[in-house]
Amino acid sequence: MKFKFPKLNVAAFTGLALILGSLQTYAQDNQNEFKFIQESGGIKEYTLTKNDLQVLLMEDHSAPVLTFMVTYKVGSRNEVIGNTGSTHLLEHLMFKGTPTFNKANGTQISSALQNIGAIMNASTWLDRTNYYEMIPSEYLELAVQIESDRMRNLLLDEKDRASEMTVVRNEFEIGENDPEEALDKNIWATAYQAHPYHHSTIGWRSDIENVPIGKLREFYETFYWPNNAVVTVIGDFNTKNALNLVYKYFGNIPKSPQPIPTVYTEEPKQEGPRRVIVKRSGQNGIVGVGHKNCKALDKDYYSFDILDRVLSSGKNSRLYKALVEKAIATNVSVALVPFQDEGLIITYATLTPSSKHEDVERIILEEYQKIQDEGITDVELNAAKAQIRSGEAFKRDGSFSIASQINTAIAVGSWKFFTTYLDGIDKVTAADIQNVAKKYLVEDQMTVGYFIPKKDEDTQKMGYLKDHNSNHPRSYRDAHFLFNEQISNDNNVLNTLETGSTEKTNLAKNILDQKVSGVRVVTMKTGVKDVVTIRGSLMGGNYFSPATNKAVADMTVAMLDQGTTKRDKFAIAAALEKLGATLTFSTGNETVNFSARCLRSDAGTVINILAEELRYPLFDEKSFENVKKRRMARYKENLENTDVRAAETLAQKIYPPDHPNYSAPTEQLIKDIEKTTLADVKDYYEKIYGPASMIIVAVGDVDSKEIQNQVKTNFAGWTGGIQFNASKKAEPKIADKQPTVVPIKDKTSVTLYIGTGIGLKQDDNDYLPLNVGNYILGGNFSARLMSNVRDNEGLTYGIYSTITGQTYSDGAWLVGAYFSPDLCKRGLESTQKQVAMWLDKGVSEAELKAKKTTITGVYKVALSTTGGVAAQLLSLAQRNIKMDYLDEYPAKINALTLDEVNGAIKKYIKPDSLHIIVAGSVDANLEKMKP
Repeated sequence: MKFKFPKLNVAAFTGLALILGSLQTYAQDNQNEFKFIQESGGIKEYTLTKNDLQVLLMEDHSAPVLTFMVTYKVGSRNEVIGNTGSTHLLEHLMFKGTPTFNKANGTQISSALQNIGAIMNASTWLDRTNYYEMIPSEYLELAVQIESDRMRNLLLDEKDRASEMTVVRNEFEIGENDPEEALDKNIWATAYQAHPYHHSTIGWRSDIENVPIGKLREFYETFYWPNNAVVTVIGDFNTKNALNLVYKYFGNIPKSPQPIPTVYTEEPKQEGPRRVIVKRSGQNGIVGVGHKNCKALDKDYYSFDILDRVLSSGKNSRLYKALVEKAIATNVSVALVPFQDEGLIITYATLTPSSKHEDVERIILEEYQKIQDEGITDVELNAAKAQIRSGEAFKRDGSFSIASQINTAIAVGSWKFFTTYLDGIDKVTAADIQNVAKKYLVEDQMTVGYFIPKKDEDTQKMGYLKDHNSNHPRSYRDAHFLFNEQISNDNNVLNTLETGSTEKTNLAKNILDQKVSGVRVVTMKTGVKDVVTIRGSLMGGNYFSPATNKAVADMTVAMLDQGTTKRDKFAIAAALEKLGATLTFSTGNETVNFSARCLRSDAGTVINILAEELRYPLFDEKSFENVKKRRMARYKENLENTDVRAAETLAQKIYPPDHPNYSAPTEQLIKDIEKTTLADVKDYYEKIYGPASMIIVAVGDVDSKEIQNQVKTNFAGWTGGIQFNASKKAEPKIADKQPTVVPIKDKTSVTLYIGTGIGLKQDDNDYLPLNVGNYILGGNFSARLMSNVRDNEGLTYGIYSTITGQTYSDGAWLVGAYFSPDLCKRGLESTQKQVAMWLDKGVSEAELKAKKTTITGVYKVALSTTGGVAAQLLSLAQRNIKMDYLDEYPAKINALTLDEVNGAIKKYIKPDSLHIIVAGSVDANLEKMKP
């Protein structure tokens, strides 16, 4: 059955005009069609009485954006054997269209939304499925119409299922590439025998490949109804107008004709420990120790959240001290997620090369036993609660973050789980933690998994890239639809912000930019409450390592948080933990980077700790040896990472060894880590570190004068440091005629890179037109690469193009993609076809016009979080560009001509210098590697 909706002006789909079907032409006031239910935490709940659609509204006018989200109370827990993964595959097909919104008539959902600047996506979880749009607030009506239309009018064609199946299968294959993800999937499948939590959200491969379209339609007809959905609107809107729009588009949809089925299967009582072992090619072993826990709405869940932090959050956590500090493990984490039914709490530890699985398991269980026997201290309890309180404040940084937390709460059974969470945390006592440990962390409810790496000489000899600071893999139990659609990835924000708005903004008036004690300090107050985000950098990245030891810069950064001459690392960690604040360091090509998050009242303390760790590092021998062992293990993990291996190889093809964007050969990095001494680190620090190039950016609920005073007090008297401005540019290299293959065994997905040097920095005149041209090729889901290689041909889960490495040095342009080994050759051919058309014919006037509108909206959306603003301000400061640029830039983007864009593409992307790199389980002919 199809349902008709009021017509919306189609001009909005191409971004040529605002929506004309506005409320001015829809005069009826429909407030009486809704029943107000309750209010909590500033969120108001209504029910549309005609069909029981639940509506949650929260006005926030701090930024001219909003998030519109529809959550369906259906997830992989509603699946059975034979159709596992159907919820997720259906989620993909929800973007294929309706009779109103489809590719054939030029109103494809992704294009309609992204052409007005939406950041859009969807995700599937065990307990729910959600669809959302972060949009400029004037486009709310378009989002409401699209979501209401696909609730009941989905096309669901077999042709679309067939092409999207291979996309989802590639997503499955990408997840299988990660050892911890593979182990996690097996632990859950072993722990659960009857309950559908047994299988991950993405499903089993054979079900993904074979589920018929009829089963998917049956699933859709069963669960996609208004009485099984919740509409959430957060941000810059008027409640009356929003309710009228919801009624206008959802009001004609009836309730489901049959009751929504419920899951009644309960997991039988586990009567003894279970074990599973996964053996694959790899470098480091992994141990996972899982126990059944409670439902999220059970009062015990609050105790589990605190227990999680006592065990694994920060340097004072018990498992960090027992495993990481002693270099038995490179990292340790606890996976705890709220579920509607009883879930698992799993401790994961990645082993250093000399450690044994049995020893790590024993140590984890011994720490559990100590809590069961002795409980936890008041210091641990209070620090954990402080971390949770701060975390709850951070979750209100932007409309999407709030909507996401509500989405999680809906999934577990009550949206008020989000607004009342701190009430439950406040009631937890130390005795509660001990009782929960005794009740749940018992042998009969335990499932243990080992990942045991199989090594061989070929793998040992292969290359890897610098540590990319990834501590925990994303979980494919939470399967996401769109690839490369970033909400909080600040690197993506740096590019997308440079794209303008048709309206003149006045952001610079809120920015204070001054030099204080030799440090450039940039602050900006925004509408967010209590939260402050700090970002910054100083010269000292990998490029500055001496030619005789390319690992020294990274080792120096790794030692910064290992204690100071004033206090040890545990005292510093305790100071941060009791505030719920975070402070981390990382190594870039040119810079040492730091990032912090805290509450407004604690910003001074965080700056004090930042200064202490930068100015007075302890550099003790014991910590150095432990860091060295952990660092080496992390580097070795990258030997199995197809992304890292492909990126390293491409960098070596494009750049000479003395270039900042070059990646050192594997053999050299291994030898350099092994030979690095503490004296090397100290010498490097003395020569390189200082405030000469240092930048601190603070954004959010900031007191700018207080921030400046803290910097003045804490950095006064610090001298030294270096400046850097790359002048030498890499000459383009003629590419090999055949792809360079980096073979890695036991990988179900390969990574493809096609790239070349461009000889441009971000502030060069030709950068902007080239970047816009690149965006048209591969900047978002409606760009050419995703539209054709993924959407039309179904060859990949994700493909994109980007410009990278261009802040201080001349950058590179590249295409990145994932393919199944079986489809690698076809995927490369399809990708090359799209790139060749782009280079030969350029982009069209219509594409340029549409993408200007896309980028205009993204500009607004990306500035709606403190992280997004801080990243942009840091980028401007690093390039020594005035902050007025934020307001001046929109006119530049809109002034770009077609000739400028196509001219830049022709000038900088040369077909004969396109290097092709493939990393994964394929041979030199791009055929699937034989076992």
